[in-house]
Amino acid sequence: MATSRPRRIEYDRFIPFRSAMDMDFAHYALTTPSRPGAMSSRSAYQKLLDQCVLKNRSRILAFKSAPAAPADEVPQFYDANLQQQRKIPDKPEKVLEVYGMLDNFSYNLLDWGSNNMLAIGLDDTVCLWDAANESASVLQRALDGNGPITSVSWCPDGKFLAFALGSSDLALVDGSTGRVLDGVSGDKQSKVLSLAWRSNSVLTAGKSDGSVIDYDFRKPDHAICDYKGHELGVCNLKWSGLSGRYLASGGQDKLVHIWDACMAVPNDCPRRHQWLHRLSGHTSTVKALDWCPTRSNLLASGGGRYDRRIKFWNTIDGACLNTFNTGSEVCSLLWDTNKSELLTSHGFPKNQLILWNYPSMKRAAELSAHSSRVLFIARSPVGGTVASAAADETVKFWNIFEASKCSVPFARFNVIR
Repeated sequence: MATSRPRRIEYDRFIPFRSAMDMDFAHYALTTPSRPGAMSSRSAYQKLLDQCVLKNRSRILAFKSAPAAPADEVPQFYDANLQQQRKIPDKPEKVLEVYGMLDNFSYNLLDWGSNNMLAIGLDDTVCLWDAANESASVLQRALDGNGPITSVSWCPDGKFLAFALGSSDLALVDGSTGRVLDGVSGDKQSKVLSLAWRSNSVLTAGKSDGSVIDYDFRKPDHAICDYKGHELGVCNLKWSGLSGRYLASGGQDKLVHIWDACMAVPNDCPRRHQWLHRLSGHTSTVKALDWCPTRSNLLASGGGRYDRRIKFWNTIDGACLNTFNTGSEVCSLLWDTNKSELLTSHGFPKNQLILWNYPSMKRAAELSAHSSRVLFIARSPVGGTVASAAADETVKFWNIFEASKCSVPFARFNVIR
């Protein structure tokens, strides 16, 4: 009978047998120091490591005191550079003598069109100044008894100029030829004080009786709708530039109204718009108005001689965001299209122009060069030049705003389909 080799048992892990271990020797090996030679070699290596890597430091991470504050000269150095980058001249670049400029706070006699033509209303004459070749010309004269000119306004594409007469008539003129294209006969009772184009064919007019009317020159019956809210003359009108949907109006009744052109009209008056917000708070005539070009719901308004304040409104809910006392009559205001800056023109006592940083309302510049109140300001469409007109019968040109680096796409289109 054959005999087989003993079978080897293999396990998948090592399990020590306590009975086969010498516990006393293991304890001795763990607690007894190594040989002297090995110890000295290890100490030499540790010493060399400390010298080369750790630089003889006993700790790798350690708490230290806060670093010293930067020198005072550093922020002053950068502030000086910023000021040098934006130097606003305190003298006008050019001065035009314009005889016949009326000293009337409610009129609007200056507008700079997208065609780079500056329209000026002088007594019973509409004059043009071509900024490209710096030449002046007479566009239209009012017939005897129909003057004076009360308001001028270019349409958005610069082809037509609308102007209003003291007889309450409206005229639409070709800006290149001076030919009268169309017009609206007034009621001889209420003057047109302010004009604002909603599009190249729809013109809004504010009158001395408080009425605001839309005229569409494409239709036989030009008057298409009206806005009822003011009790006294409407001194200024501004359509929102970003949406073209909202209209702001300021009047002699110390009120500002916000109108929504898309709001439903009542059935009994299908051509009459109801105001969206009635903004009170000014204590004098409100003529200075402008929409912020970068925030569609922000409107700035300025009060007259007995108010002297600038107010900022949220036109979504009608809340007043801020009020700032300028110390003088606010005749006109204009937002910069590139930066958060606001330019205002003033009357008594200094008759100055002030450039404000928004929202801090710190003065970036103050320009005093007119001898009477600065009634109107308008910005050039091709650069940072601003024209100011005053009752001292001068129009002055200032290099105030920074020139736009690039044109806004579709700037001349009101609706993109």
